[in-house]
Amino acid sequence: MNEAVVATGVGKTYGDTVALDGVDLTVAEGEVFGLIGPNGAGKTTLIRALTGTTPVTGNIEVFGAEPTAVDSERVGLLPQSFSPPARLTAREMIDYYAGLYDNARDTDAVLADVGLTETADSWYETLSGGQQRRVCVGTALVNDPDLLFLDEPTTGIDPAGRRALWELLESLAAGGTTVVLTSHSMAEVQRLSDRVGLLQDGQLVAVGTPEDLIADHGGRSRLVIGTDASSAAASALAAADFTATASPSEVVVDGVSPVDIGDAVEVLSEAGISYDTLTWTEPSLEDVYLQLTGESFEGAMTPGASAMAEESSEEPTEPAAAGGDR
Repeated sequence: MNEAVVATGVGKTYGDTVALDGVDLTVAEGEVFGLIGPNGAGKTTLIRALTGTTPVTGNIEVFGAEPTAVDSERVGLLPQSFSPPARLTAREMIDYYAGLYDNARDTDAVLADVGLTETADSWYETLSGGQQRRVCVGTALVNDPDLLFLDEPTTGIDPAGRRALWELLESLAAGGTTVVLTSHSMAEVQRLSDRVGLLQDGQLVAVGTPEDLIADHGGRSRLVIGTDASSAAASALAAADFTATASPSEVVVDGVSPVDIGDAVEVLSEAGISYDTLTWTEPSLEDVYLQLTGESFEGAMTPGASAMAEESSEEPTEPAAAGGDR
């Protein structure tokens, strides 16, 4: 399989802050590659590097050429920060970006793809935050790119709109479009990505399919039992060879498969222990994130003091970046 993106030893510093530290990355043509990591980890800087909008050390090739030498018709980019003119309508915005290309898609088709047919003639400033983000997604799709970079594409979009956009991206990927996306939604990354890279402190600390990462780093499935008799419940389960840990109001039983749940319930019944809730969960990418970063995903969404070297850097995030006019 041919490689759409090859990055070797990519580095970037902002003053004394290291944003990227020797990143090696390959993305195959037709692959969806998801980037996750805490704020300030270097995700946006890496996207800028791969699209040629920020200078870096190391080597990057996109379709076998330097990023700035690639035909702009082949690449679409949705930056994390995008502030287009507020007094343009959604239709005018898509029309404007379509005018940057020789073979742009039909504006109405793009508006339909991003769910904005009914609000196509509304000013951008009057649209909701989620609708505005859909307009921005549309500007990145207007040239029907072979390679699409999406930095937090569904920020602010409501759940129904998010699912619709996921289906659109799945359709594009099925048609052969290569997608590189960053996201704070683990469900989004796990659903869309063929492979996932976890970036921390400017380094890719793990890369693999979602399934492989979960198997290697996500831990085991578990059963959580809500009960006031947590100590007694844990003792009874341990005596029956379950791995159980008690807290004041619940017991966590590790390594429980669905077929084991009935056995655990029977142990509690025989011991005369009542419970309020039973919750069985499988490990997910969020568990991988916790294991590899040492912090909960919710905590990672809160910018820390160092941050925001990449978010507040002097690198450009103006609307022109969205269309490939790089």
